[in-house]
Amino acid sequence: MEPGHVAYGMRASFGTTHVSPEHVIAWERGTHVPDTTELTALAAALWCRPSELMGRPHTLLEHRIARGVPPEEVARATGLPLDAYLAMEEADLWTGDRRQSVRLGEVLALPARDFIAITGLEEELAHLLTEAVSTRWQAHVRAIAKLVSMDRRDLKAPLSAMQQEYQALMTATLSRAGGTTASGEDGRRYVENIVDHFWSRLPGGS
Repeated sequence: MEPGHVAYGMRASFGTTHVSPEHVIAWERGTHVPDTTELTALAAALWCRPSELMGRPHTLLEHRIARGVPPEEVARATGLPLDAYLAMEEADLWTGDRRQSVRLGEVLALPARDFIAITGLEEELAHLLTEAVSTRWQAHVRAIAKLVSMDRRDLKAPLSAMQQEYQALMTATLSRAGGTTASGEDGRRYVENIVDHFWSRLPGGS
């Protein structure tokens, strides 16, 4: 399809009367980004889902667009006034309670990693994981399982392996420092990225 064909399809069928071939060319070149309405219409004109035109979604707005869910549906599912939900999207700051967070995850079909990131629970997860690798991971597996909605049995191997990795880094630090804790840089770097280490060890992680 030529840019003119795409623009015509968007104008004729999806109400985006302002879209010209130049808009489509700019999107292709990456010099401009379509807004929400334009992206939805573009996907429909190309017979694909909005998520196929996007990279990995990160923000609340991007996740909703990628799933093709209208804001009214999210607001209704979470029990929020529409204007309150739209304000959260605009600020990219989810402030719903636990029940509303669960409903958000359901309506947007958020994988565990995205659910934790979108609902602002990464800091709590990072704290629990840091405690797990630096002390006894067994004492924290229940809280981590509850937070990420996973079976505790599925977390035993990842947490045990992460603790071994962290402890190995700290042991190497002690050896290099001549028996002192003069440098814990490797350990600190590991902890700074501990959430990524966690997800990468789960099935389907990256």
